[in-house]
Formats: sequence, C-alpha cells, structure tokens
Amino acid sequence: MEGKDNGKKSPSVDNAKQKQLNAYRVTDQGEALTTNQGLRVEDDEHSLKVGPRGPTIMEDFHFREKMTHFDHERIPERVVHARGFGAHGEFELYESLAEYTKAKFLTDTSLRTPLFVRFSTVAGSRGSSDTVRDVRGFAVKFYTEEGNYDLVGNNMPVFFIQDAVKFPDFIHAVKPEPPNEIPQASSAHDTFWDFVGMNTETAHMIMWVMSGRALPRSFRMMEGFGVHTFRFVNEQGKSHFVKFHWKPKLGVHSLVWDETQKIAGKDPDFNRRDLWNAIEQGNYPEFELGVQILKEEDEFSFDFDILDATKLWPEEIVPIRIVGKMTLTRNTDNFFAETEQVAFHVGHLVPGIDFTNDPLLQGRLFSYTDTQLLRLGGPNFAEIPINRPITPVHNNQRDGMHRMTINPGQTSYHKNGLANNDPAPVPPSEGGYRHYEEKVDGRKIKARSNSFEDHYSQASMFWHSMSPVEQNQIVNAFRFELGKVISKQIRQRVVDVFSHVAEDLAEQIAEGIGATATKGVATEPTAISPALSMMTKTKTAATRKVAVMLGTGYRTAEVQALLKALTAAKVRADIVSKTLVPVSGNDGTLIEPQQSLLTAASVLYDAVYVAGGAQGADELLSDIASAGFVREAFQHYKTIAAVGDGVRLLIAAGAAQDAGSDGSQPAGVLLTGQESADAAFFTSFIDGIAQHRHWDRVLQPQLLK
Repeated sequence: MEGKDNGKKSPSVDNAKQKQLNAYRVTDQGEALTTNQGLRVEDDEHSLKVGPRGPTIMEDFHFREKMTHFDHERIPERVVHARGFGAHGEFELYESLAEYTKAKFLTDTSLRTPLFVRFSTVAGSRGSSDTVRDVRGFAVKFYTEEGNYDLVGNNMPVFFIQDAVKFPDFIHAVKPEPPNEIPQASSAHDTFWDFVGMNTETAHMIMWVMSGRALPRSFRMMEGFGVHTFRFVNEQGKSHFVKFHWKPKLGVHSLVWDETQKIAGKDPDFNRRDLWNAIEQGNYPEFELGVQILKEEDEFSFDFDILDATKLWPEEIVPIRIVGKMTLTRNTDNFFAETEQVAFHVGHLVPGIDFTNDPLLQGRLFSYTDTQLLRLGGPNFAEIPINRPITPVHNNQRDGMHRMTINPGQTSYHKNGLANNDPAPVPPSEGGYRHYEEKVDGRKIKARSNSFEDHYSQASMFWHSMSPVEQNQIVNAFRFELGKVISKQIRQRVVDVFSHVAEDLAEQIAEGIGATATKGVATEPTAISPALSMMTKTKTAATRKVAVMLGTGYRTAEVQALLKALTAAKVRADIVSKTLVPVSGNDGTLIEPQQSLLTAASVLYDAVYVAGGAQGADELLSDIASAGFVREAFQHYKTIAAVGDGVRLLIAAGAAQDAGSDGSQPAGVLLTGQESADAAFFTSFIDGIAQHRHWDRVLQPQLLK
C-alpha cells in the first residue's frame, strides 16, 4: 500500500474552477462606497435625523438597507457538521481506472481536477471548539468535466447505525439534552450512552470514537473514508463494488484527551488555524486517494455484509490501491460565501459511479437535498458560485428563490416542438448518465437483512488490533464519557454491551465507573488488522510546530543554527520568551518573540526547545508559567530538548533528572550540558519530533512534582 509520488509539482491555482470564481470576486480597494443599487454614499457614520439630537427618519434608505442586510446575514446552520473549514485544491490521477469505471477524472491521467474540501466536526454548533471528541467530516467536491462529483465522508470508515431511519434518533441522542441544551459538542452525557446501550449496532463505531481517531492533531493528519460501498461501472457496463479512502501524506496522528480540553480554551480554532497557516506558508496538505475494489461475484464472500455501514473491509483482506493525490493549494477568500454555502450531496454523481443498496446510503440520498433547501433558501443552491459546476448547465428548471440565471425562450418543458426539443437528452455514449441496471426482487418489508445482525466482531477486531498505548487511551475515554453519565443503569448497560466486544475491555471500563463486566460472552476476534492502529502510520517532522524558549543572553549562534536546521526539516518554530519585548543574545543580536509566556501554551506546539544561557534561564525560571509550560509538554509525551543552563528549567518542571541521578532521562527528553548544541543534537531533536509522541515515557510521580 505504498503511496506514489510523481515529484513535487507547483500547484495550479489558475484552474477551471478558480477562473469561474474570478467572475464573482469583488475587490473593494480604492473603490467608492455605494448602496446595493449602485448609488454612491456620502456618509456612512450617521443616520438621517431631524436635527443632531432628533429622531431618525425612516426615509434614510441607506440605513434601512444596511440594517436589513445585517439582520438577515445568518442562515440556519447545518443540523450536523455545523462547524467546518474548507479549502480549494486539485486532484491528479496516478493511473487510469478505466478497467473499472468510465468516470473521466478517474481514467484520464492528464487531467488536474479542481476541488473544494470541507472538514468538520459533527455534533457541535458553529461556535463550538475544533478539538472536541467527535467524528470529523471529510467532504470533497470534484468539479469535473462531466459535472460535480461529491465524495461526502468522515475520518472513520464506519458509522453508528445501519439504517438511515434511525439517523434522527441518533443525532437527537448525541446533541445537547432538551431540558437545558447541555452539554455542547460532547457525547459524555446520558442520552447518548442510553442510545448506545439500547442500540448495539453502534459498538464498532464507538470503538473508533473512543480512540485517538476522534482527536486528530490536524485536519492534515487524519484519514478520510467514503464509509459506504459504492459501485464503479465501466464503459462495457460491468460493475465492481468500491470503497474510497484518503491517506494523508503526513501520517495519521492524534492529540491526547487532556491536551484537547486545554486547546479548546487556549485556541478553539486550533485545527482551522493549522490548515489555514499550512496553506498560506506553502505547506500544501496532500492526501492520496485509495480504492478497495471487489468483483460483483465476491459480494457474499465474507463473514460480514459489504453493504453494512457499521463494517469495514480489512485492508489485509481487500488491499487498498493508491490511484491519485489531492493537494490543497488555496484558502478561501470569504468563509461564508464558500465554506458556509458549499452544498454537498452523496447524490452528486458522474458517469461511472453509482450507488448500492446500503440502507444508510439510500437515506442520505433524500436527506442532503432536503437540508440544503432549508439552509440555502430554495432549490437554486446549485447556482451559488461555490456550488456551480464548471460544465455548462441546461435544463427546463425555472424560477424559485434566488434564481441567478436568465433563460430566454418560450419553452421550459420536455418534450417540446417549439424549440426543437432543446435542451435534449443525450445517450450514455455522449456522456449521458445511466443508472446501473441491477436486478432487484423482493417483498416490501420493514426489516433488516440477517447479514446485518453481527454487531460485535469488528468492534472486537478493532480492540485487539490496537497497541497497548491505544487500548489504554480507549479505556480512559470510556471511563471519562461514562463517568459523566448520571444514570447507573445506563452505565451498566453500556458495560454489558462491551462485554460482548472484549472481556478485558469491559472489565477495565467497569472498574473505573462502578459497574460489573459480564464474563464469558465476549466475541472472539476473527482477525487482527494492523492497519487500524495509528502506530503503524507515517511519521515525519515536516510542518510540525516547535516552541523555542529563551531569554536574555541566549547563545545567538546556537539559536540561529537551530532555526536553520528546523527550517530545512520543514518544521515551524516560534520564539517564546517572558514578554514580547525583543530579546538580546550573547553577542547583542536582537530576536523578536512570536509569543510570550502569557499568550503561548505548550498544547499549541508539538515540541519544546529550551535554549542555553544562564541569564535567560533565570528569566524564564522567574515566571512560574515557564515550568508549567514544560511540565505540560512532558505530560503529553512530547519531545523536549534543553541546552546548558536551560536544563535547569526542565529539572524545575519535573521533566528531567538532576545531575545527582543515574543520568538516564525519560524517553524523548534530550539534554546537553554543553554551553551550546551542535548539529547532531539538532538532528536528534528533529528525529524525536517525527515520532509524534514518546508513548513509552513513564510518568513517574517524582518527575511531576
């Protein structure tokens, strides 16, 4: 499953979609202020009054227009995925998939397809924090030559439920509770876990949500999945089943729970800011597209139903084929016009891609259009610039709220003789979409296939595929979430459910919440899938963020060499000092801090470096926040380095042993007693950052004094 790379290419920001959007971009710089009718405005500071202290006159049309527009600036937020962030990019195909699909953007390797991606949380409102424990939406709109194709997925390959009719119930359960609208953007409450305990099909997805997958370090460091089983259809009309995957080139990495809670207070826009800054700095996020493909005749070859959205296809059984790459190259010009108004829909298809009978997918085909009608004011949401296809649009649909096109002519119906039956349908050979002709036979019935009845085997596979570190994180997540549940009956019922998943898991959960695990009912794992563990993913220091702590008298040569080494490794560094006043080095060189101990926090960085210099160390130690900064990074298993007198700060923070110890240091803590560090020390520091976290670090009480 090794990815392919055709070499680093300059992003093509002048693609077809960007050219189209240029017609809608308005620059106000140097222009006269006008009303929406184009009338130039003399004054925008005062309303029209009867005398300077008299009443405002209603004939002030400029005031009325300005205030009316302001009063109507908000639209209904999405019921789910309300908090999102988007970016533009493009897709390049490594190899043709013509054997499986006739979708042009997946068969012509010369194309670079424009796209827009929106990442999001699911449960919280628009004003919630980025770093809550939650599923992340991963939706991509391809502006293809054959029309828009939307791949609307998540950062987890499975879902909570099997049938869309239960989706309103699930969302009602996870949303804040009706009596008090508490808690916001959190699943740690009674109604959610009551739903879990009563609906055992959730078991597999809950394992993912209790893992680090629900706490991504960055949008750039999480996988994406189409979740459902779709169809590829080739030119000959032959069908294959397919699942879609996005693989981040930076690897898959998470935060730790304590860290996410603190980030929510320090910077609730943490993931948004990370993506925006990466693109602005030219560190364009890259995700490779992978597909799992099955022949139709293999539909019933597994011990799970391939149409069950609570199941994945283990990569060890059905390998992932890497076929292309998405690169995000441009931030939005206006968040509302683009990210907030973008309208995704699993039913936006192109020839060569079709649906299956997955009952969750079938329900989504209705839901997405319905919600856009409410949010975006009517049926013409496809005419909003961010939603417009780059292909021409011709049909007999007319009128409605916010119609943007002017369609001349006498006819708006099919068939017609007055206009020679234009616009005319086209056959598949000319690009007309034809649904796959699947034979369907059965009685109308409200039921679910018996093949959907297994709720535990893949949840068990997930648990047994995790490393001990990840298993410990999952147990603690359960204990936190269920520890917030008031009802003891609900807590016990959830433990009963997960007793079927793994006995040791249930016992550890029960021990922390005052419940009892049931013995002898656990499902034996049918397989182990190493691909499910984040510990097996790519590790790199590129685009990570380091806090370089220093004070007066820092050794200029050392810091300059460090910054050069970090830049070469594509690591971003912030100078953090006691204040934002420029700091003088040992040779008088001034350096300007980007952050002070008041504005910075270790949770916003991937690693910490404490520079040498006695006076600087004294300055940092004089502020209690400096020791807290280092201690917190230590508790979150991050790489920490210190040089010379800077080591004193680590000792004071309990992150390093003093000179009287046996000389060994905790994992990921790098020290040198020399007055200045050398290139080898910098290399070790960067290598440590690449590891993401040092999970084998033992957090002994004496080191956390």
